[in-house]
Amino acid sequence: MHLRPHPGIRIHKRAIGNEGATLLVIDNVVADPEKLVNKAARSRFSVQGAYFPGLRARAPASYEYFLESLLKPLLHEHFGMAPGRFSFPMCHYSLVATPPEKLNFLQRIPHFDSNADNGLATVHYLFRDNWGGTAFYRHRQTGFETIGEARAPAYFECLQRESRGEDAPGASYINGDTTLFERIDQADGVFNRMLVYRRNSLHSATIDNSLVPPADPLSGRLSINAFIDVAG
Repeated sequence: MHLRPHPGIRIHKRAIGNEGATLLVIDNVVADPEKLVNKAARSRFSVQGAYFPGLRARAPASYEYFLESLLKPLLHEHFGMAPGRFSFPMCHYSLVATPPEKLNFLQRIPHFDSNADNGLATVHYLFRDNWGGTAFYRHRQTGFETIGEARAPAYFECLQRESRGEDAPGASYINGDTTLFERIDQADGVFNRMLVYRRNSLHSATIDNSLVPPADPLSGRLSINAFIDVAG
């Protein structure tokens, strides 16, 4: 599958919260996004790992090449990173589909994908219905918006106490401010839009608990999610 950038691609940079972490919002990403949707419809989805609340399937290998060609020229200007060789710890189609009552504690709160400072994450929305976007959060007790290696022990120690306290979240997706977390930014889920951010940012999909998407690539909350490491 050959993927080309859309001729009308638009890139907008935002700074998240007090810490000013970079968020790139890229609209009109690929020239023919329906190719990716049709490929997903032919893919075999399954539960992968204990943390993602839904199903995943491997994205096409050509998508990784596309991401590298798209993002490498943007690294220095927007993330202060020297361009280097990309590697992909993960690059999957994703379908959020777990009912709220089946979520475990870590699926009810914002998460971070890695505590590495130079790891990037992307989410590429491939749905047209109103299935929500992505929100970014601050942990109220610590004030942390990003969880680097030095912060992780204190954050998890605090989180463990909170998981046993009276403010522990009920069985629902987080979608806005809570007693434990404050929403500091969000981006809507728009067809053929991509978000790019550091993997240590606290974030979560914005899911309507009264209407969880179906586990169907053609009618559900289809996206491609990738983790990127850049080696010098």
